[in-house]
Amino acid sequence: MEGRTAGRAVPGAPAPLIGRQDALAAMRDALGASERHGFRFLTLAGDPGAGKTRLLGELAAMAAGLGRVTMWGRAAEFEQMMPFSPLVDALDDHLETRRQEVADALGPATARLLSSVFPALTLRHPADPATDQAADHGNDLVPGEHGGPSPERGLARYRLYRAVRSMLDTLSGPSGLVLILDDVHWADESSLEFLDHLTRHPPAGPVLLAVAFRPAQAPPRLAALPLAAAARAHEVAVGPLTPEEAEELLGPRVGKGRGRALYEASGGNPFYLEALARMEEGGLGTPGGLPPTVLAALQVELAELSPGALLVAQGAAVAADEFDPAIAAVAAEVATADALDALDELARRDIVRAYGGRFRFRHPLVRRAVYESAAAGWRVAAHTRIAARLAALGAPAVAQAGHLERSGSFGDPRAVQVLVDAARSVAAHAPATSAHWLQAAVRLMPDDPGGRDSRMELLLELSRAQGVSGRLAEGRDTGRELLRMLPLDDYERRGRAARLCALMERQLDRPHEARALLLDELGRMPNPRGAAAVPLRMRLVAESLMRVDFDAAQAVLDLMPDAAEGWEPGLAVAVAALRPMPAYAAGRTADAVRYADAAGRLMAAAPDDHLAEWLDALSWLCWAEMNMGRHAEALRHFDRAAAVAAATGQSYILTNLLAGKARTLVMTGRLAEALATAEESEEEARLLDSGQQLVFALTQRCLAASWSGDDEAAILAGEEAVRRGVGGGEVWGAMARHARGQALINSGRLEEGAQAVLEACDGFAAPRLDRGTLMMSCETLAQAAADLGRPDRAAAWAERAAAMDDPRLPAFAGLVLLARAHALRSRKPARAAETAGEAAALLAGAGRRLDTGRARLAAGLAHLDAGDRGRARAELKDAAADFDACGARTLKARTDRELRRLGVRTASAPVARADTPFGLSPRELEVALLVAEGLTNQQVAQRLFLSVRTVETHLSRIFAKLDVSSRVGVATALSRAI
Repeated sequence: MEGRTAGRAVPGAPAPLIGRQDALAAMRDALGASERHGFRFLTLAGDPGAGKTRLLGELAAMAAGLGRVTMWGRAAEFEQMMPFSPLVDALDDHLETRRQEVADALGPATARLLSSVFPALTLRHPADPATDQAADHGNDLVPGEHGGPSPERGLARYRLYRAVRSMLDTLSGPSGLVLILDDVHWADESSLEFLDHLTRHPPAGPVLLAVAFRPAQAPPRLAALPLAAAARAHEVAVGPLTPEEAEELLGPRVGKGRGRALYEASGGNPFYLEALARMEEGGLGTPGGLPPTVLAALQVELAELSPGALLVAQGAAVAADEFDPAIAAVAAEVATADALDALDELARRDIVRAYGGRFRFRHPLVRRAVYESAAAGWRVAAHTRIAARLAALGAPAVAQAGHLERSGSFGDPRAVQVLVDAARSVAAHAPATSAHWLQAAVRLMPDDPGGRDSRMELLLELSRAQGVSGRLAEGRDTGRELLRMLPLDDYERRGRAARLCALMERQLDRPHEARALLLDELGRMPNPRGAAAVPLRMRLVAESLMRVDFDAAQAVLDLMPDAAEGWEPGLAVAVAALRPMPAYAAGRTADAVRYADAAGRLMAAAPDDHLAEWLDALSWLCWAEMNMGRHAEALRHFDRAAAVAAATGQSYILTNLLAGKARTLVMTGRLAEALATAEESEEEARLLDSGQQLVFALTQRCLAASWSGDDEAAILAGEEAVRRGVGGGEVWGAMARHARGQALINSGRLEEGAQAVLEACDGFAAPRLDRGTLMMSCETLAQAAADLGRPDRAAAWAERAAAMDDPRLPAFAGLVLLARAHALRSRKPARAAETAGEAAALLAGAGRRLDTGRARLAAGLAHLDAGDRGRARAELKDAAADFDACGARTLKARTDRELRRLGVRTASAPVARADTPFGLSPRELEVALLVAEGLTNQQVAQRLFLSVRTVETHLSRIFAKLDVSSRVGVATALSRAI
């Protein structure tokens, strides 16, 4: 095959590039920056035919000259629903030659995850069950709901994106990688989500990601990518050629007069210019569509083809962006030998170009012109022929789906089944594509009595897929359509659909609509205590809990038995999981503990598939246990529920569970894990595009970053959470304000932070926060008051904490003593030291290592004030060990300073002095010192546990404060000042 024609399909052309010197300089700059500083993101934006692909060819040549690994892929107009199509196009052939290397570097579990997207990584040996179990935390496969197959376990999009990012690092190696993606305006949503992820969580190695797109056709997520990449972004606007450049492009064969006419007709667009130049002189006035003259030019070009070549070209345009000659022959209904002869003619005329044993059109606009030159009915028949051929070859449903979507007949059960199978096969990693194909299947299903049940079940599945993919409003609308279709007496399915709609209304920040829907549906049921009503009542309980209306939640629960005949599997676990929170909020601690123990036993005995339907209820058990200080139980249940949510693609539940787990990890002092978990929650929430879930995630990232010592990132996260303006009057809005206040206090902004914490607690008049958080707030406010020289105020906060103490919740008892220690320190330091020591013992027993370290720090400082240097030294050493184990860098640095004052040698670190030079903040000085040592931004980020973006933000401020423009300037300025 390869000997029949010459030339590549897309990357570059042999002719010299005309003009574009600014674009070439920008591309060289991006290449150099990626080599020096790590990941860079380059965009080329321009109209169709402006020359973006030609410039990408130049970029590929530059990269090859530097020894960089270069991979090139593109999205295609007629395959926009194929998951990850530009990435597969770019990487799969390369992966075929390095499959084992990638699998060895990333591990078999990650390689299997990636093989769900990249065919070249499909494993050719049996899976290792032990490895699978370790990688997936021992989860069982969870059957899909309503008869659908199970997604691969653990196949959450975020984990897949992280795996692809790791693979890019592996592929880049020491020489670096240039990944080129063309026509990204046609990319599927999962590809765009991955690019968004990559710009905010870049690979560690020297990777340049270059994308080209048409701005007028770019979806909002694509257009926003340079903003997400921030300082790592390099943008190139590809505009028209100048008249002089157009004259050079046309060459001496075109006279000046005709050249000016061609330039005016083309607007300086290189593709249009070349297309017009292919016409004969009299073709300039032909009317048409693309612009008119260009359409005329392409029509003239196609009119010069033989009938057989045009037919094969049309079949190829229907087949795929990169097509096999045999499939083009099937579409055109010609013999393969005749198709090959036709392709020779098409290649000679530069309609198509060879690409290995396959072919591509020279430009997407050419493919569009050829596709539209075929009659509409003929195109439908061609898609039908290709779908039938793929089915005969045993091709997967995903390969058939795009053709059946365009050709399937109304009422064709096979077409419906293939579309449904394709949708289910990609549901875990490409839910938007899954929803698209499910919608196509629904369109082909007749709404007759015989198939009505199947249609309604498919609508419920479609509603879920739309919700998971972030199309919450569409999912809600589909669910409401289902409610209109369902008979009024089909209480069970109406209850399921209404509950799902209410969940989506909640994610859309419409809690009042959610509640109204639930009450309306319950009002239709003749037996409001029957099994069909229980799911609706459970959602009402959850809505009441979110509004902090615990009396209403308890009233609904009082009408629900623990179990009853006819209940679905798992329903008893779900009801039990809701009971602890309102009991805890009402101060009935013994009941809350008893309910939590009972729910925990039921959850442990239930298989995963019994839990999958009721995760929104199970999350309340997890949060209640966390609020009560039952950290081990909470983490165990958060992990179990999150694994089931990930396995079943329930992102709208997963974000909440990950946020709760992150909060529990913060409380137990596992800050690095907490930050990673909070970031995962945030990632899922942004993909879901739910304000509520994003606030949950940002709140926990704020706390984790703050206690880790990254004040700026913490405050930014807290401010975004509060700025979202959702959750007013509900618990999660108060949680966001509390986290921001805590971050302000931790950063040293005591007055502002204390006021923010007090406002989050509603002045303790009618607080929406749980008792444990209120006790933590009292201790925080006591410490802030003491540090501000207000011991009486600190004592008042300590007494308020004591009034909320409950001996049945030992996890918080130490906070009362710690608050008292703060109040005593200025007046009775010896007694303050003893009280703080007692607090440390209680907090250590409760597993709260971060707070244990804080209590030991308070004890050490109080001993120092009392003149007992020996005991101060011992307490401070223990505190330093606690902070080091937790990853609390700021607290560790403060403790180390006190130890050095006592003559104890500690490990050196770039710690900012009180009199930092040039007005640098402590964190900016840390970054500046490491930059002066020659570390790259990526290395600084890894050293300080920051994101690269945060380092770049700090560095831009450092440049401004030092009045320098380079990293060398930073080193020079610091060497003079320090």
